[in-house]
Amino acid sequence: MSNSKAKVEHVVVPGTFDPVTLGHLDVIMRARRLFGQVTVAVAASVGKRGTGPSFSLGERVEMISEALAAEGVDDVEVKPFSGLLVDFCRAEGADAVVKGLRAMTDFEYELQQADLNCHLAPELESVFVMSSPEYGYVSSSIVREISSMGASVQMLVPPNVNERLKERFGGAARE
Repeated sequence: MSNSKAKVEHVVVPGTFDPVTLGHLDVIMRARRLFGQVTVAVAASVGKRGTGPSFSLGERVEMISEALAAEGVDDVEVKPFSGLLVDFCRAEGADAVVKGLRAMTDFEYELQQADLNCHLAPELESVFVMSSPEYGYVSSSIVREISSMGASVQMLVPPNVNERLKERFGGAARE
């Protein structure tokens, strides 16, 4: 079987990132090690459970950019998008989508998305990265819930995000 397409060079790491967690950053950094060009695509869409995001699109882009800059990462672009992910990937000239997987429930959801993306854009590859064990339980919704109850999430998010969460949810989080 012959494939004339060049190797995957440019990937998109999409998500709502509401807010970005250390698990998200782990996937972004791993994609950066594997591929020549990485673009983080921050979705403007509503959350997975039908509710709007806790942070605006601009805030989410800013938080990811700040967190990457704090890590000394200056070769990953962070861009907002709305609409279909495959359209964003085509506009950016990306070859693949990279998604992190924590558990079987993530796999089922992401497999459906990958199958749909394959139907809409057969030229776009899907790459799955297993979460690092220390982040397998971390999700943005868990972070928001814990933070909203006044507990510390500093072990789950970058420092800049921790500060934003304390501001957003009353600043009473215990350290």
